[in-house]
Amino acid sequence: MTSQLEQDIDDLCAAARQYDARHQRIPGLTWPHGARIAVNFTADFDAMLLRRLLNEPPMQLAKGEFGGRVGIWRLIELFDSHRIKATIFTPGRICELYPRALRAVAHSGHEIADHMWEHHVPKDPALERDHLLKTAGALESIAGRRPVGTRSSHSLGLLRQEGFLYISEDSADHLPYYVRDAAGANPMLNLPFHYAIDDAMFYSFAWLGSGNAAQRITDPDRVFDLWWAAFWQQYRAGGYLNIVVHPFVSGRALRIEMMDRLITRMKTLPGVWFATCEDVARHCLAHHPVAEVV
Repeated sequence: MTSQLEQDIDDLCAAARQYDARHQRIPGLTWPHGARIAVNFTADFDAMLLRRLLNEPPMQLAKGEFGGRVGIWRLIELFDSHRIKATIFTPGRICELYPRALRAVAHSGHEIADHMWEHHVPKDPALERDHLLKTAGALESIAGRRPVGTRSSHSLGLLRQEGFLYISEDSADHLPYYVRDAAGANPMLNLPFHYAIDDAMFYSFAWLGSGNAAQRITDPDRVFDLWWAAFWQQYRAGGYLNIVVHPFVSGRALRIEMMDRLITRMKTLPGVWFATCEDVARHCLAHHPVAEVV
């Protein structure tokens, strides 16, 4: 006779298998021209929107505003100086707040991708669709083309319906992979990132209302060492790295200088493919398409 504990374990294992079945790895993943690693530099251009959503105090809002007034321009200058095309994930509302900055992003040839309308996805399906379409339309008005990627929790079925090619949200693997919804349908390519390669985890004071004991203003040299180690590990293995920055965080001068050193060092090695997320997604879709579930 099966005990309750054994039944609980069986149920847990079944749920884990079901969840795992939603994720499909890409065997034998290769990059163009024999590159050893694909590197995506991505920026979440939130400005003060998330701060407003969380009803944070004026000092926090001002930090976000710095990103739109100063930080984004420094990032554009940094990427352009290295002839790197980055992907800028931005809420649709930013098109109203900082249109000149986004036009500069587009003019430099960087990818502009979806990051929700106001940094949240409504639970109501009709409102969710309205937010996604408003954002796509706003970004198209700036970039001249609709976004094909998103960093959000929009439903996969809706994203596929609207022609999106990829998401960059989950981190179930260190390489790009395909993910399906809870029903096992609507496969979508995911370009994973991890918070260990996210500037907000290292440089944020009063992050998301945290108390003094949770503060972390890390020395940029320490972040340089950590990010270089992450890059070097993936370079040796032959892999992928998605580096996430925020204009209001990494737009500070000393952090821009650190990123300049990091990119300069990366470029000393052969076989590094600096690409937009769209470039990586189109390569994976063309050369490593999703397998049908039997």
